[in-house]
Amino acid sequence: MQSAASKLIADAVGFCEGARSLPVRGVRAGRSFSVHDWVADEVPVALEYNGISHAVMLATPLDLEDFALGFSLSEGILDAAHELYAVEEEPSPQGITLRLQVASSAFARLKERRRSMTGRTGCGLCGTESLAHVARDLPVLGEGRPLAREAISRAMAQFFDLQTLQQATGAVHAAAWCSAQGEVMWLREDVGRHNALDKLIGALAGQDVDAASGFIAVTSRASFEMVQKTAMAGVPLLAAVSAPTSFAVATAQRARMTLVGFARQHDLVVYCDSGRLTLEPSLEMPHAH
Repeated sequence: MQSAASKLIADAVGFCEGARSLPVRGVRAGRSFSVHDWVADEVPVALEYNGISHAVMLATPLDLEDFALGFSLSEGILDAAHELYAVEEEPSPQGITLRLQVASSAFARLKERRRSMTGRTGCGLCGTESLAHVARDLPVLGEGRPLAREAISRAMAQFFDLQTLQQATGAVHAAAWCSAQGEVMWLREDVGRHNALDKLIGALAGQDVDAASGFIAVTSRASFEMVQKTAMAGVPLLAAVSAPTSFAVATAQRARMTLVGFARQHDLVVYCDSGRLTLEPSLEMPHAH
């Protein structure tokens, strides 16, 4: 039989976009069960720029226009959102093709440094032609206002309720942009942690949000590429549920980004700081519940 939490989710979600209901059976608490369960969609998504195929990613087919814009910005293909003129989504039995029309200057830059990224995996580097393509030039992030640690706790406390696809499937990551007070303002989900972050970056750019005024929180580890994408978006602080890698810490230091790991409830670990994060309790902000 289903656990109380699983049954509550199943009863509350009559339709879950980005997932499909499949028959499953198993054993829980020593008793067998047979139910329908939500399984996250994962499909190949190809990105074409002005008719030229560039990358194929495995992604959840949600918020794909955000994904197209965010990927293009975080990978340095576009310098700004206005360089993307249009996105056409074309489904097929093999997956989904996103046909992007971009400015001629952006397309020229892409052709200069174009590399094969087909079949890219979680390491984020598969298909890269040389070491020179790994660590790009990053912006040096401004200092901004100090951030109270309670803001991170408050943001993390909101994650579960806002991750509808994760609640239904248990198979996706989330990336959220949070205000300086710790309110989750924008959140995107995907089976890939990099994809979720790209979708978020695209959403912020599409709405012309001042990304530097808040911070990004993610439900994954803080890999090098997650740090690099956050820096490319101009966001000065990245908080992750899990740990960073040494390469991620070094990249954060290079960009003068504040990097936080193991952000869970009221706990966190600061791996790289540029004077932005205040660890002492703040009298101005109520504790997260």
